[in-house]
Amino acid sequence: MNAENKVIAYIHPTAVIHPHAKIGKNVQIGPYAVIDENVEIGNGTKIMPHAIVTGWTGIGENCVIYPGAVIGSDPQDLKFKSEKSYVFIGDRTTIRECATIHRGCGAESETRIGDDCLLMAYTHVAHNCIVGNHVIMSNSAMIAGHVVVEDRVVIGGITGVHQFVRIGRNAMIGGASKLVQDVVPYTIVDGHPAKVSGLNNVGMSRAGVSIDARRNIKKAYKILYRSSLSLSQAIEVIEQDVESCEEIEHLLRFLRNAERGICRTRRDNVE
Repeated sequence: MNAENKVIAYIHPTAVIHPHAKIGKNVQIGPYAVIDENVEIGNGTKIMPHAIVTGWTGIGENCVIYPGAVIGSDPQDLKFKSEKSYVFIGDRTTIRECATIHRGCGAESETRIGDDCLLMAYTHVAHNCIVGNHVIMSNSAMIAGHVVVEDRVVIGGITGVHQFVRIGRNAMIGGASKLVQDVVPYTIVDGHPAKVSGLNNVGMSRAGVSIDARRNIKKAYKILYRSSLSLSQAIEVIEQDVESCEEIEHLLRFLRNAERGICRTRRDNVE
């Protein structure tokens, strides 16, 4: 074999690596880390000391897994019967100290985290969750089973997210919030339970959302939260009165599928 085709990995002698694990090129695995049989680690990923990667888990390229993180362990669900299920993590994602990510509950089910995410220390991603790209979960944020987090969401520290809740793209969640209903894309929510406080204009700008699209989103926001219409009525008015663009079409799809209801404003409660 030519030298350039050899798989080169830097594995500390105290690490425990199952011989059937698939380790990519230029992977670093630190002292006392544990990599189980059905794990696949992409090129350039770094596994720091005492991290554990278990189950049927695939980790992408150039990720960093910090000490004490546990990825791919059994879900905390009484229905779980040791069936085969998965965790998939995209490229360039960082998982900080003592974070936990559980595999799916149900045969062939999965938990999935996208590219370029940052999961800070002590975060928890439960079974069957789908986390998009460029998501940030601050320290001790926790999402329960079957939660969907769309792209470029920021979740503040010590936040708890109820099972089956969906968080729309470019949303921002304030610290120590309690989420029991869906978070509409592009909004900022905060509180216990969480309420909408406005639009995430800074997040949209950083994500490259155009000025015209932001103008349309602002108009849709006013219809949704300032018109005293029901959700179904607001959807109809947005369809008729707001200029169509990709962001508005995504917003409408999200609202049509809000089975748990959506986070409202404090003003809604007063009225």
